[in-house]
Amino acid sequence: MQTNERIAQAYQYCQDIANQHYENFPTASLLLKKELRPAVAVIYAFARAADDFADEGEISNTERLQKLDDWEQQLDLCLKGETDNQVFVALADVMEKHVLPVQLFRDLLTAFRMDVNFKGFESLDSLKFYAKHSANPIGRLMLALHHIHDKDALEYSDAVCTALQLTNFWQDFKVDIPKKRCYLAVTWLDVSGIKRDDLLANKVSSRQLAPALKLAITETQTLFNQGHRLLPYLSIRLRIQIAATLVGGMSILHATAKLPDPLHQRPTLTKLDWLKVSLNIGLLTLCPNHYAKQRGKT
Repeated sequence: MQTNERIAQAYQYCQDIANQHYENFPTASLLLKKELRPAVAVIYAFARAADDFADEGEISNTERLQKLDDWEQQLDLCLKGETDNQVFVALADVMEKHVLPVQLFRDLLTAFRMDVNFKGFESLDSLKFYAKHSANPIGRLMLALHHIHDKDALEYSDAVCTALQLTNFWQDFKVDIPKKRCYLAVTWLDVSGIKRDDLLANKVSSRQLAPALKLAITETQTLFNQGHRLLPYLSIRLRIQIAATLVGGMSILHATAKLPDPLHQRPTLTKLDWLKVSLNIGLLTLCPNHYAKQRGKT
């Protein structure tokens, strides 16, 4: 059994990781209830370490997978109270206090293993399967921390998280193609008459890619539309945060769709775009039911 002092030290260790690696994750959001911020930092620390095992450094894929297996073994040990790893000392306390499903953490590890063994995606379904493990668990964990367990709310959260994951893919061709990674589904590339190997070999122009990218953006927007229906289930503070996430994600998606050369450019938002973002966040927050219904029709 861990002492209170040991648990407090473990939480601080995780908070330090979150502070050092701030990125697009709600660890520092002032909209998040103060009492929930330590738990979110612990979840972040768990995922950050696993992500590093999967993506960074010069080690072999076999070694990466072994590190992920070891990380999952620590997860098993923490459930029994048998770990000395500070991340898992804190995580065990978080899971107990907030009744978080351990399967969501296992799902994240599955996604990191998929990253190591990445071979591309054949269809929208395979992209959604990846997002089910890589992105959706984060949304479900956030809802669990806020005691939201409604089945429909969970499904709408999944739509938001999957849409954000896909948007991140479509804005980053400039970064991903040189790394020999293409996230567009083969079924979409087929519409454009493009072979994935040709795209990865820089033998494809943005003009040729346009039909495939249009399909990708259309499917992603459909997911964002579904995600709007999550807002009425949320408390005001969480609603503001998710509204900001929705509007920001859609703005990046729309900016990506307008790029003249998406293979060599990344989307940026203008001052006017940011003004629209701010206004839309306010509208979504104040009238969540109206916008949820409107998006549900599209």
